[in-house]
Amino acid sequence: MAKADPLAEYNRKRDFRRTREPKGERGEGAGNRFIVQKHDATRLHWDFRLEVDGVLKSWAVTKGPSPDPDIKRLAVRTEDHPLSYADFEGNIPEDEYGGGAVMLWDRGTWEPIEGKSAADLEDGHLHFVLHGERMKGEWLLVRMKPRGNEKRENWLLRKIGDEYAGEGDALVDRELTSVASGRSMAEIAADEDGEFSLEDKSDEAFAAQMKKASRNTKAKTAKSSRKSGKPPKFSKPQLATLVDTVPTGNGWMHEIKFDGYRAMIAASGDKVTVYTRSGKDWTDKFAPLAEAIAALDLPPCLIDGEIVATDAKGNPDFSTLQQVLKRGHGSQGEDDALELHAFDLLELDGEKLAPLSNIERKERLEALLIDAEPPVHVAQHVIGAGEKLYRAMCDAGQEGIISKKVEARYSGSRTKAWVKVKCTRRQEFVIIGYKASSAKGRPFASLLLAQHEDGELTYRGNVGTGFDSDTLEDLAGRMGRLERKTPPAEVDKASSRKVTWLTPRLVAEIAFAEFTADGKVRHASFLGLRGDKDAQDVTPEKPSSTPDAAAGVEISSRDRVIFPDSGETKGDLADYYEAVASIMLPFVGRRPVSLVRCPQGRAKKCFFQKHNSGGFGDGVKHVPIKEKDGGSEDYLYVEDARGLLQCVQMGTIEFHGWGARSSAVEKPDRMIFDLDPDEGLDFEEVKRAARDIRDRLAEIGLTSFAMLSGGKGVHVIVPLATGHSWAEHKDFSKRFAEALSMAEPDRFVATMSKEKRKGKIFIDWLRNQRGSTAVVPYSARARENAPVAAPIAWGELKETKTAARFHIGDAKTLLDRAQSKSLAGWGFADQHLPDI
Repeated sequence: MAKADPLAEYNRKRDFRRTREPKGERGEGAGNRFIVQKHDATRLHWDFRLEVDGVLKSWAVTKGPSPDPDIKRLAVRTEDHPLSYADFEGNIPEDEYGGGAVMLWDRGTWEPIEGKSAADLEDGHLHFVLHGERMKGEWLLVRMKPRGNEKRENWLLRKIGDEYAGEGDALVDRELTSVASGRSMAEIAADEDGEFSLEDKSDEAFAAQMKKASRNTKAKTAKSSRKSGKPPKFSKPQLATLVDTVPTGNGWMHEIKFDGYRAMIAASGDKVTVYTRSGKDWTDKFAPLAEAIAALDLPPCLIDGEIVATDAKGNPDFSTLQQVLKRGHGSQGEDDALELHAFDLLELDGEKLAPLSNIERKERLEALLIDAEPPVHVAQHVIGAGEKLYRAMCDAGQEGIISKKVEARYSGSRTKAWVKVKCTRRQEFVIIGYKASSAKGRPFASLLLAQHEDGELTYRGNVGTGFDSDTLEDLAGRMGRLERKTPPAEVDKASSRKVTWLTPRLVAEIAFAEFTADGKVRHASFLGLRGDKDAQDVTPEKPSSTPDAAAGVEISSRDRVIFPDSGETKGDLADYYEAVASIMLPFVGRRPVSLVRCPQGRAKKCFFQKHNSGGFGDGVKHVPIKEKDGGSEDYLYVEDARGLLQCVQMGTIEFHGWGARSSAVEKPDRMIFDLDPDEGLDFEEVKRAARDIRDRLAEIGLTSFAMLSGGKGVHVIVPLATGHSWAEHKDFSKRFAEALSMAEPDRFVATMSKEKRKGKIFIDWLRNQRGSTAVVPYSARARENAPVAAPIAWGELKETKTAARFHIGDAKTLLDRAQSKSLAGWGFADQHLPDI
C-alpha cells in the first residue's frame, strides 16, 4: 500500500499560480533545521517548524514563543510544510490561504535531548534543544487532551528553565525584524511585488531594495468578506462559580477579573447595542464606547466583556465607574473614558460559537478585534499559570481572576467551567432599610443589607462606610421613593431600632472582611449601586471550599517542651501549624493520613496512627477504606486548620498522606520518589540525584517538583491526573526506579536492603503503593531542632546545604516563599501517567 503524501494537505490548500510559496515536494536526508516565521494572516502569530523525515512539522503559536518557563503558549498543529519553506519570506495574496506578510523570525538547528527522538511526537510530547539566533536552550512541546470530536491538535510550547530562560515576553516584544533581511513586518508587507530578493545579498542591492520597500510602506486596510445584517440578539452570559483556590494545570486559562459592568455587545457595522448581563439595553449610558465599537465596522457579532473605568493609578475601579455614569456622557472628558475588555465571542456572521472550546472562541475574538485600539481591548490570558496571575492581581489591589477550562463550551448559566477567585470578599446585597444619622447634613448613618436565600430575604448586617457626599445625596433621593412601614425581612429587635424600611429594589456592591458566625458582614464598605442587576437575583456567593481561618481549638499544656534539643513547645508547634495551614492544606487536606504522635515529646515514645479511634474532635474526619481481607477500617483525614490543630492537641507532630484523595481512594494522583542516601553520602550527591531524576522524568513528558524532607533526603514529587489504577501507579514507579538503578548501579539502588545500599542512594518508590504514605509538604518532623518538610525550587536546590533547612520557627518565611515567583504553581500539574 502506497504511503500517504505528507505534503498533500499543504498542496491542496494553495494555488501556486498566485502565491510565491514553494510547491510541496518532500526532501531527502535527515536534516535538523528549525525555523520560526512571524505571520500576519487573519491574526498575527508565529509558525514554529521542525525538520523531521524530510518535511517541516509545524505549529501556529498564537502569541509567540516566550523565554519564561512560567508562560505556556498555545501551539496549534498545522499541516506539514516542505523543506523549501524554510527560506520563504514575503507576501501571500490576501485571498489565498494564510494571506498576509511572512517574516523569517528565527532559524537554526535542533535536536532532541539525549536518549529521545522525533518519534516522541507521536506520543504527544517532545523535549528538545534549539540552537537559533533568538530561541536557544531546552524547550518542551506537549499535546493537550482533545475535546469531543475536535479535529485540530492543541499543544503547549514551553521553555525549560536553563541559562537561556528569561521573564515575560522579551523575545516577541524586542525581536521585531527578520533574521534573513533585517526588514520589519511593515516593510515586508509593502513589498507586494516581491522585488526584494533574499538571493541578492550585495550591499548595493540590499540598500536599493530596502529603500524601495521603505518608500512604499503602507498599512494593510483590506477587509475580509463579511455578511451584512442586523446585530445578533441578546444571549444569557456564562457566570463563574466562586471558589477559594486557583485551579492548576494546563487545562485552565486565566484572565483578570475586571472591576466593572458585565456587558454583551451586539454589533454589525455602525449598529451597536450594549446589553447588561440581565439583558437591559444600556447603549445610551455607554454611548462613547458604542461609537468606538461602531467605528470598527464589525460583521454581525455578539461579544462578551466587561466595561470599566480606571482610577488615578490606571487600575479598573468600580467606584470610578459609578462616578462616570453619574456625570453622564454629554460632556465626557478624558478622565471619564470608559473601556471595553472583551473576553469571549458567542456569535459571528450568523455562526453560533458557543459549542466551540473556550480557547478557540478566544482566538476567534482576537482575530475579529485584531485592528481594535483603545478603548476596545481583548482581555489577555495565560495558560497554566493562574496562581502567578492571581498573586499579581492581589498585590496590585485588584479584585481577582477568572479561570476557565480551556476545552469547555460556553453555557448561559453558572457553571464550574468558569470559576472566580477573589482577592477580597465582595458581594451584592439588597438594601432593605437605613438608620438615621445624628451628624448634621448626613441623611443616614448606615444601610441594612439582605440577600435572598431559600426563597426569602435574609438580613446580612449593616454598612456605614464608603460613602462620599455625592453618594449620600444620591442614595437619599433614591431611598426616599421606596420607604415603607414594615420590614421586608426578619431583623432582630436590636438591629430594628430607628430604622426606616425600604421596598427591596436597590442592589449594592459591598466589600467586607468576612461573615460572622451568625451570617452578618464584618468591616463592610459600600462600593456602589448595581443598576445592572435585579434585586430578586441577589443570592449569597459561597466558595466551594474555604479553609477555616479561625480554628478555635484550645491547646492544653502549651508550655510542654516537645523538642528537648532546641526547646520548642507544644504551643509553638500549634502556632506553626495554624500559621501555615493555608499553604499546607492543598497537600494534606482530604487525603487519608497517618499521624506520627509523640504525646510526651519527640524524645519519648512515638507511634503511627492511621485509624480513627475517636477523641480527636469534630475537625478530624474519617473515611471507610476496604482492607486486603475484605473488611473495612475508618482512616483519618482533615480538611481545615481546625482538623490540623485537633491532631496537634492529641500529640501529633508529623502528617503523612496517601497518594490519593479521601473521596477517591482508588484513584492515585501523586507519585513520590524519596531519595534516601546511605549514611556516608554527602548531601551534594542527593541533590545531583534529584536533578537527574527530574531530567529523566521530563524526557517522558512529566513535570516534577523537589521537596526537602526535613531529614537527610529529597523527595521528587510528580502530580498526576487520575485515570490509572494503583497497580499501574506502583508498576510505573517501580520500573522507573529499577531502570535508574540498572543504568547507574554505582549510584542508585531500588531495593530496601541495607547491604545493597552502601555508598548509594535508595530510590524509594514504595511510597506509591495503595495504603502507603509520605510526609506532606510543610509537615514538622519529629527530629532534632524541629525541622519541617519544605518545597524548594529546582533553581535554588543547588545552593541548599541541608534537607533540614527550615524549622517550625520559619512559618513567616515559608508563607512568603509560597507566594514567590520561584514557587508559583509548586506541586501542581495537569499531566497523565505516560504509557511506557
